[in-house]
Amino acid sequence: MGRYRAPEPLGSKYITSEGKKKLDEEFDYLWRVKRPRVTRILSEAAAEGDRSENAEYIYRKKQLREIDRRVRYLKIRLEDIVAVDSVPDSQDKIYFGAWVSIEDEKGNLLEYRIVGPDETGHDSAYISMDSPVGKALLGKSVDDEVKVNLPERKAVFTVTGIRYES
Repeated sequence: MGRYRAPEPLGSKYITSEGKKKLDEEFDYLWRVKRPRVTRILSEAAAEGDRSENAEYIYRKKQLREIDRRVRYLKIRLEDIVAVDSVPDSQDKIYFGAWVSIEDEKGNLLEYRIVGPDETGHDSAYISMDSPVGKALLGKSVDDEVKVNLPERKAVFTVTGIRYES
């Protein structure tokens, strides 16, 4: 068994303007600040002698590989994504970027924002347009019932509100 892992499929190429700004900032930080710092520490650790038993050298080498992997991913992704910074003409349906209020079967009110897959780690209220719930909500209107096949169960939600921020 080899160490090769197939790359994860890229999600939708849409992102909010705030999300793109965060990815740009992350790329800039990794490339201009963190990578040079780790490289400097790595070369200092390498100068200390036997690298095979040098924990600092081994750790910084691994850290540099992780930084380079993330920088490569961000560089490719930033070239391909499309920042959506406008609201749709028809705001009575759920589209990308919408804040959606839904009610579950138990009467719990939830609010989510439909965003691109690159933004979901920043805020727990953000759900990807590629997720089962995100896909099911797209195109729906207020008072529509949405049925979603979740991994553990089937869920039914009712859309109670839609809003867009410009």
